[in-house]
Amino acid sequence: MRIAFLSDIHGNATALEAVFRDINQHQVDRICVLGDLCFRGPEPKRVLDMIRSLDADVIKGNADEWLVRGIQQGEVPDEALEIMGKERDWTLNRLNEDDLAYLRDLPTDLVVDDLDLIVHAFHATPTSLFEPVLPDETERIEETIMSRDEADLYVYGHIHQPFIRSMHGKNIANTGSVGMPFDGHPLASYLLVEIEEGRHRLHLNRVPYNREHVVELYKQSGYPNIETMGRVIFYGVKP
Repeated sequence: MRIAFLSDIHGNATALEAVFRDINQHQVDRICVLGDLCFRGPEPKRVLDMIRSLDADVIKGNADEWLVRGIQQGEVPDEALEIMGKERDWTLNRLNEDDLAYLRDLPTDLVVDDLDLIVHAFHATPTSLFEPVLPDETERIEETIMSRDEADLYVYGHIHQPFIRSMHGKNIANTGSVGMPFDGHPLASYLLVEIEEGRHRLHLNRVPYNREHVVELYKQSGYPNIETMGRVIFYGVKP
């Protein structure tokens, strides 16, 4: 049994297509998408249509919530509020009411318990779409990420920094980002879990894609924050 966990696509359909090709090569049985589907990328509608066409488990991320109800003060730096508001407006102009209803109704966590192990998956933490938990924050991982005691594996996204850790006989993994890595490694990232006879193996796969094409799509579409987002895509750094 192979399960692919992917997160933080952020409207980057080119990266998502590359990840889907890689997933198909690994003969994956199940796909789980952990949120942040289409905000801040050049092809939000195409990404959303691709995700909705899958037979996949999909949950909500903070960027999906932003599209539905707006960005509130304190959720991003004050100096970013205006430009991110413009980015949101640009994205909303490319989605319809059915798309927004889909994002609005997404669940906020996922429990996979029909296998030889129990997986608890969510976007940021089990109780928050917004709270970042970094790989070296051991105490916070124990207190927030590992809150469901019966789980064997905890998987999340949000921080755009893939990692795998083992604690107390359990594994914690971050998928990294399909469309917008922040770890200085600009290749798309996702987590592949292989399960066999009670054992499981975790792989963080990095997938190349045409980043130049994505930057060009930002330019052609008149995206309101082209310089910043182009740098993020091309170099794998934070905005």
